[in-house]
Amino acid sequence: MRFEDIPQGRLYAELAWLMPVITPPQDYAGEAACWRAVLREGRVGAGAEVLELGVGGGHNLSHLAAEFRATGVDLSASMLDLCRALNPGVELHRGDMRSVRLGRRFAAVLLHDAASYLTTEDDLARTLETAAAHLAPGGVLIAAPDHFAETFRGPALETSRHSQGDLRVQYVEYAHDPDPEDTSIEVLMTFIVTKGRETRVELDRHILGLFSRADWARLFARAGFRMETRAFPLAGLDRPYELLVGTLGAPGETPGEAPGETPSPSTSRAAP
Repeated sequence: MRFEDIPQGRLYAELAWLMPVITPPQDYAGEAACWRAVLREGRVGAGAEVLELGVGGGHNLSHLAAEFRATGVDLSASMLDLCRALNPGVELHRGDMRSVRLGRRFAAVLLHDAASYLTTEDDLARTLETAAAHLAPGGVLIAAPDHFAETFRGPALETSRHSQGDLRVQYVEYAHDPDPEDTSIEVLMTFIVTKGRETRVELDRHILGLFSRADWARLFARAGFRMETRAFPLAGLDRPYELLVGTLGAPGETPGEAPGETPSPSTSRAAP
């Protein structure tokens, strides 16, 4: 079977039931601590309204929802069902993060795993415009792309094992860059699923965005944000966990970038 013959995005549709198994919500506690620290630094206090674009199953948000009044948007009905079950108090909407408009403003906008699914500059620019449309001046945007063009090293192979009751999953991920001239990479996923005496194999394929830090900074600025990078040590990662933090300027203000990384106390997340 050729790579291109593997269907795309099954993990967010018919294979959504695997998501809590291979990335359990409790594994996100370390990441969420980083997001909470950045929100507090941005004076986003307890009880403030936050919006997550591309909320997925709501695993990261589950560690923040008790402190903030959260709203989530996702295009996948299957992901929204998972998020609703995990986060019953969160307001959820089905929509495209590149174009959705909820008609109100929030103290902060969050862009977690979904940041990696923006594969063209137009996708990224439109999503940052969505974030700006939902913030007042001084509002905070946090984004967490999985990779930058400067740091991605492929092909890369990762494997992990997971279990839940009598369900066991062997996960194999292969990430590579078929065309170094474009702004995307391809990730192939294999799930070897055993339940009781039955074993089956499921395949999935995802196209992820790959932009340079300069690209992110330029598009943040175009959308009206002053961007800085916050870096945290995170257990399970062989590199700093980086969050791109934007502060929305006033209309007509020309934003700039504030480069630099400020280390924070060590946090942890179990490797998937």
